[in-house]
Amino acid sequence: MADSDNNTTLPFVTRRKVLAGTATAMAATQSTSFARIDLDAIDPAVAVWKRWQAAWEEAERLCNQQQRLERVLIETVGFPCTTVTLSDGESVTVHSVEALQELLGVRPANTVARTQAEAEIVANQARWDAAAREIGYSTALLAEREAGERAKELLEALSQVPATSLAGIAAKLNAALREGEYSLHDSEPPWPQIRSALDDIARIREQKVSS
Repeated sequence: MADSDNNTTLPFVTRRKVLAGTATAMAATQSTSFARIDLDAIDPAVAVWKRWQAAWEEAERLCNQQQRLERVLIETVGFPCTTVTLSDGESVTVHSVEALQELLGVRPANTVARTQAEAEIVANQARWDAAAREIGYSTALLAEREAGERAKELLEALSQVPATSLAGIAAKLNAALREGEYSLHDSEPPWPQIRSALDDIARIREQKVSS
């Protein structure tokens, strides 16, 4: 049987739902109505949103940096992996010691195959870790995770702060849209509804200003 990826795990690879470059482009273009809303309003929700936006943009920048370094690692040393032949003759490729141990705990291999597979994955992981430290990937990965946590905490804080203006409500909707929408024109609920609400807020605000 052909090699299987069913038991492959990549604990060292991080992936945001949207690549950093794409997400940043979305932030700049996805809501022209939101851009027309006065974000200088004195509103506690707007103040938290501004802090969230800074943290979100920093997380996206670090994500982009981490992914660039990850590509360098893939091209130079390749993902840590090994292929083990199980006792039933099937060959399975795994990408971590943990995945190998889990696999062999359920579907054992002969002693020689097990020993060889364990030695190979440990050696490959050591090469990856050494290269990751050398180019700064490990540091970038940690920084990205920490920035992502800060953005997540501020997003939660934003949901707890009462808005006192249309701008504050729009800021909350904008954060939800940027954090969760997969693409500029994602048709899955609730993203069209959120985009529509932002359009409504912009329209209402402009009507108030012109009246």
